[in-house]
Amino acid sequence: MEYGFIKVAAATPKLRVADVAFNADNIITECKRQFERGVQVLVFPELSLCGYTCGDLFQQKVLIDGCKKEAERIVKASEGMEMLVFVGLPVFFKKKLYNCALAFSDGKPLGFVPKINLPNYNEFYELRHFASGRWIEGSVSFCGEEVPFDSRLIFVDRNHEHCKVGCELCEDLWVPETPSQDHALAGATLIVNLSASNEVIGKREYRRDLVRMTSGRLVCGYVYASAGSGESTSDTVYSGHNLIAENGVLFAESKLFADESISAEIDVDKLAYERKKLTDFGGEDEGTEVCFSTPVRECVLSHKPSRFPFVPERGEELAERAELILSIQAAGLKKRLEHTNAKTAVIGISGGLDSALAFLVTCRAFDLLGKDRKDVIAITMPGFGTTGKTFRNSLKLIEAMGATSRTVSIVDSVLQHFKDIGHDPENHDVTYENAQARMRTLILMDTANKTGGLVIGTGDLSELALGWATYNGDHMSMYGVNASVPKTLVKFLIAHEAKSLSDDARETLTDILNTEISPELLPPTKEGEISQKTEDLVGPYELHDFFLYYAIRFGFPPKKVEFLANAAFEGKYDRETVHKWLVNFYRRFFSQQFKRSCMPDGIKVGSVTLSPRADWRMPSDAVASLWLKELET
Repeated sequence: MEYGFIKVAAATPKLRVADVAFNADNIITECKRQFERGVQVLVFPELSLCGYTCGDLFQQKVLIDGCKKEAERIVKASEGMEMLVFVGLPVFFKKKLYNCALAFSDGKPLGFVPKINLPNYNEFYELRHFASGRWIEGSVSFCGEEVPFDSRLIFVDRNHEHCKVGCELCEDLWVPETPSQDHALAGATLIVNLSASNEVIGKREYRRDLVRMTSGRLVCGYVYASAGSGESTSDTVYSGHNLIAENGVLFAESKLFADESISAEIDVDKLAYERKKLTDFGGEDEGTEVCFSTPVRECVLSHKPSRFPFVPERGEELAERAELILSIQAAGLKKRLEHTNAKTAVIGISGGLDSALAFLVTCRAFDLLGKDRKDVIAITMPGFGTTGKTFRNSLKLIEAMGATSRTVSIVDSVLQHFKDIGHDPENHDVTYENAQARMRTLILMDTANKTGGLVIGTGDLSELALGWATYNGDHMSMYGVNASVPKTLVKFLIAHEAKSLSDDARETLTDILNTEISPELLPPTKEGEISQKTEDLVGPYELHDFFLYYAIRFGFPPKKVEFLANAAFEGKYDRETVHKWLVNFYRRFFSQQFKRSCMPDGIKVGSVTLSPRADWRMPSDAVASLWLKELET
C-alpha cells in the first residue's frame, strides 16, 4: 500500500486431517477472500495442507504425493493474485522428508523454506518423521520449474522498497538462536511463522509475549499463524491462536478455538527507519533474495493511529507511565540540586499548565532530598495580560503545596524599560510581549542569585518544537524539567499527580487544567478574560504533538504525517485544517532551531527530545523548502 504500509493476515481455515483436497479447497477460498480485502502477505499454519497431526501417515508416499499435487493446484489458482502466500506442507528432498513452508505469488512458486528446529518432547514428535533443514539448500522440481529450497530465503517486494519477508516455522521461534534473527540481520523487516502450537494452561500468554517481544527485539513485523480445531485431538488440542505484532506492540490477536483470520497493516518504512538508527542492523547479507510484486494500493488503515501518541491509551498504563515520568523528572532535578549545592529552587508560577507541572516536580525533588518545601521560592509576576483567575490559581497552588510565595508585579519595571528603549506601550507588538517575558526571567535569575538557588525551567517539548518561547526569556533557565514533555502529556501528568494531593491542591489543579493555554502577554478582554489564546495563533497542540511524534520520532515525510493525521483526527479536524497547521509546524520547526541550539540542560523522559547535546542536532540555518514543497504537490 501507500506510505510504506503492508497489509498482512494470518488465517486458520477449516481442516480435515489428511484430507488434502478438502484442505486445498479451503486454502484457495481463503486466498481469494484475503486478496479481495487487500492483503499483501498471507500466512497459513504449519503443515496446513494436510494437518500437523498426521503422525505416521507422514511416512506414506500417498500423502506426500497428494500434498505436492494439491500444492501445485493452489499455486496455479493464485494466478492473478498479486499477494505473497505461505502454506505448510511436507516435502521430500534429497532422500529426506522436511516440514516446509511454500511461498508463492500470482501463480508462481517462489521457494520452499524448511523447518530447522524440530521438537522431540517424546517419540511421537517431529524427529520421528522429519529432518532438520539447517544448512540444506538446493532446488525442487515443482510446477514445471526448479524452485529454491533454502531456510535462508528472503522474499523481496519489487514495489515496496522495505518489504522484505523472512520465514520460520513454529519451534524455530522458541529456541535460543532463531532463524528470524538471521533473517532480520539479512534485511527482513517482516517475519512470518507457520505454526502448530497446542493449547495448555498458560501457553497463550507466553506465546503472545514471545511473538510481541521477538518483534521488538528484531525491530520487525511478525505474523504468527497457528493450527486450529481441525487437528486431531487424540492427545492435545490446537486453538488457532493467531498473532500480529510490530516492534514490540501487539496489533491483532485471534480468539482461541475460533479458527479465524486476523489482519493488520505493518509499517515497513518505519521499521527501516528504526533500524537505520541502530548499529546492530547492517553489514550482514547472507540471505538469498527472491522477488515478487504486490500492487501499490490506496492505503486504508484498519486501526486509526492514536490522537495522543505520547500518552498511553489504557488507564492503568497511564497511571504507571505518569508515575515513572514524574519520578524521572524529580530524580534529575534532585541530582542537579545536589551537584550545585543549591539552597533554594526558584520558579515562576503563571497559573498555567507548564509552570504547574514544573512546580509539582520541584516539590517532589525537595521531598526526595528531605528539604523543606519552604525553600521552593515560587514567584508569581502579574503583568499587562494577567487575569484574575490565573493570578488566584497561582497563589492557591503555592499555598496548597507549602512553598514560599512571592508576588512581584512587572508592570512598573516594564513601563520603565519601554521608556528606556523608546517603545510606545500602546504598540502591542513583539517587543511589548517579549519585554515582559524577559523581565520575568530577570527577576527569577536574580532571585536565584540572591538566595543561592537554581531557576527551574517550565517550557515544554511542544513549545520547543514550535519555538513558542521568548529568546532569553522563558526560553532560558538553569534546568528544564519539562524539556521532553509535550503539551498533551503535561495535562495527564498534572491530573495524575492531583489525585494524591490535598483537596485544595487538587481543586486548583483541576481549574488550571480547564484554563485556556496562553502566555498572557496581551491585555485581557473587557470582561477580564484571556485574550491571547496560544492555540488560535500556532494551532492545536494535539495536532502539533502528533506531527512532532511522527516527523521527528520516525522521520516520516510530510505527506505520510498528513495522511496519518487525517486518519487519526477524522471527524474533528477537516483536511484543510490539518494541512494548514502541518505547514505551520514545518515552517516554525525549521525557523526556530536557533532557540533549541542553546537551550539549557533538561531531563529526557521519552523517545522524542530536542536536546542539541544528544538527541537532535540540526543547523540553525537549515531550510524547510523540501518539506514544504512536498506538502504543496
